[in-house]
Amino acid sequence: MKTRRILDTLYHLLNRRPVYHGLFWLALFGLMLWTDYDKGMDMGFALSNELIQLFFYAFLVYVNLFYLIPNYLARHAFVYFGLVLTACAVVTPIEVLVFYLKFYGQPVFQAKLVGSQLWVFMGNLFVVMVSTVLRVIMDWWRYQTEKQSLLTQTMQSELRFLKSQINPHFLFNTLNNLYALTLKKSDKAPEIVLKLSEIMRYMLYECNERRVLLTKEIQYIHNYLDLERLRQPKEADIRFTTHGHISEQMVAPLLFVPFLENSFKHGLNHHVQGGGFVRLKLSVSADDLEFFIENSKAERLPRQDHPRSGGIGLANVRQRLEMLYPENHTLIVVDEPHRYAVTLHLKMI
Repeated sequence: MKTRRILDTLYHLLNRRPVYHGLFWLALFGLMLWTDYDKGMDMGFALSNELIQLFFYAFLVYVNLFYLIPNYLARHAFVYFGLVLTACAVVTPIEVLVFYLKFYGQPVFQAKLVGSQLWVFMGNLFVVMVSTVLRVIMDWWRYQTEKQSLLTQTMQSELRFLKSQINPHFLFNTLNNLYALTLKKSDKAPEIVLKLSEIMRYMLYECNERRVLLTKEIQYIHNYLDLERLRQPKEADIRFTTHGHISEQMVAPLLFVPFLENSFKHGLNHHVQGGGFVRLKLSVSADDLEFFIENSKAERLPRQDHPRSGGIGLANVRQRLEMLYPENHTLIVVDEPHRYAVTLHLKMI
């Protein structure tokens, strides 16, 4: 943890413009001094030469960074390169003149300087183009960082929105069940209140993370089915089986709830003469999870005088799967005249 904090501090420090600009010029100055220093040359004389050279490099680089690149590189690339060449061509003779005057009384150095004007120009051009490449890389890196940050924020917002759609919908259905039992003065009402409190505790306090323990999600399903068994006819066939070793696996919370809701809301609830089925099977291996649910469909749906509500559950699940398990899931829906089935396969990541 301490090492991570140190690395984060170092990252934020190096991400500051004065810091990485200062390191760049310090490294360049050291490289120039190391490559150009002659052992027979006075150290003070060598340092002054490199500082003058560094001044002209800095002038060209910052003209490039603050004026040429922002105004010309993206929109007028050929004009940009023409202006870079022009800037180097203007600065080079001024730079040579400054060094010529500095080498007054040293004709050997002056002669070498006059003969190497092309190399001075090429050196200026090279440094300017290096600064362009580094600026492009930094801009690309900053864009990718901001894009990733925005994508993460968007994903979290969408997940919160999708979960907020699930929770009130399920609560609404369960309260309807409780209301029906209290009207009948059923002895099952206290039990349904207890089950509902367990479910609400899970929804409010335990499923706010990106992943939850699979064991808790299974317990949630059991509680949900227990609530449905209390209100469904005795003839209804409601079964839930699990296979494989279930221990510390993690899954997205409330991922299976829309399938459960739909199996009763659009399936078992419409069997007005009783009967029907909802069957669930959860199979777990080392790296994979397969959730299967099927429900019977009534031959005739009861007439509704009001528009159907809901219908967002399956769409929500598809969106959540795309965000949470991209390229690591398979969702198969089978809609037959008397049967509806869903198979969800997840790669446990």
